[in-house]
Amino acid sequence: MKSLPRAALLSIVMTTSFVLTANAQEWTRFRGPNGTGISTTKGAPVTWAESGFAWRVPIAGASHSQPVGWGDRLFLLTALANGNERAIICVRKSDGKELWQKSYPLPMARLGNKNTGYANTSPVVDAERVVACFVSNDHFWVRAYDHAGKELWSRDLGTFVAQHGHGASPMIYDGKVIVTNDQDGESSVVALDLKTGAVRWKSPRAAGRNPNIATAYGTPMTHQRPDGSMELLLTSQSHGVSSLDLLTGALNWDSPVFDKRMVASPVVAGDLAIGSCGSGAGTGNFLSAIKLGGKGDVGKTHVAYTLRRATPYVPTPLYYEGRLYLLSDAGFASAIEAATGKEIWSERLPRAEFFSSPVLIDGKIYCASTKGEMIVLATGDTFKELGRSPLGEGTHSTPCVDGGRIYVKTFTHLVCIAGK
Repeated sequence: MKSLPRAALLSIVMTTSFVLTANAQEWTRFRGPNGTGISTTKGAPVTWAESGFAWRVPIAGASHSQPVGWGDRLFLLTALANGNERAIICVRKSDGKELWQKSYPLPMARLGNKNTGYANTSPVVDAERVVACFVSNDHFWVRAYDHAGKELWSRDLGTFVAQHGHGASPMIYDGKVIVTNDQDGESSVVALDLKTGAVRWKSPRAAGRNPNIATAYGTPMTHQRPDGSMELLLTSQSHGVSSLDLLTGALNWDSPVFDKRMVASPVVAGDLAIGSCGSGAGTGNFLSAIKLGGKGDVGKTHVAYTLRRATPYVPTPLYYEGRLYLLSDAGFASAIEAATGKEIWSERLPRAEFFSSPVLIDGKIYCASTKGEMIVLATGDTFKELGRSPLGEGTHSTPCVDGGRIYVKTFTHLVCIAGK
């Protein structure tokens, strides 16, 4: 057999490298690919000891920011100086070493809940840029950087009024940065040009039925409609689950059936969109499945079912193989037949409470608790707990998954968990 020419070998190596790199870039936004929370990566461990962390590094300040990744880098936000300063941090994936940091003075009024913070959101990253939101009462900055930390552009969207701070992460689609600004004051959804920060469109939002809880914390996702057009799905108390045209920002439909604050992000389950609302007290929480499609207010025509038992307020559900998996703040795990709302199983997880959203890795559900454990559950028609492992301390942050590794921002550290 003849040896391949050097140029051909180089081409094969480069192509293979590109494919591996492209496959690894699956957690570039909050909750991973299109906000589904699902990773197909192989090799992530199911159980581990604290001594078996690949690495664990301290992160200055306080944050609940989920890291996002590209190439050899992770990016996350933190709040310094007791919340009076915000920063974006870049660390190296292999060992957690900090590569750069950019910080800004940004004083904000004291928040009304001890479980929230001043840096709750995640950046969003692509091959060239990382974009993040830095929000206070007086400013709503959206800033873009290259991967080396050079600021490329910034845009101030104005003031921000909310009892519990800011929580909706940005996303990137078709050369645009989509920023959700549902707040107790004047609200909108804004599409900014990814290269320049210029406003491409701005969609005004209605005030909530209770003007004191109009702020919404979910991060949007995209969905392809039957006619091939793309829509942006969002959750808010003002509009319920709603759809915007991705080209213009025009409202397609909304479902204002939720009477409490919406924190969880939207989930598509077959031909349904899932939304949930609640309160910190845990009373009156409920989840509704809305039939996709329609025009205008579909609240009276498109609600497929509503669930009121063990439904989540903060954690976003998972949809996988026809089942909807719910993880409630109080520690109930449930599997629901997504098309009908029929309960398949529901179990209380002992010694567990959650603000983090569950993620699915290689067909298993990973749940990071406020008590400092990762609880792994089996999917399917039978409840089964596969393992519990330490995180070193509690977390309110959703895990980031990349190349067989799990990255978790705990209260004061960033932890890397890797398979053998």
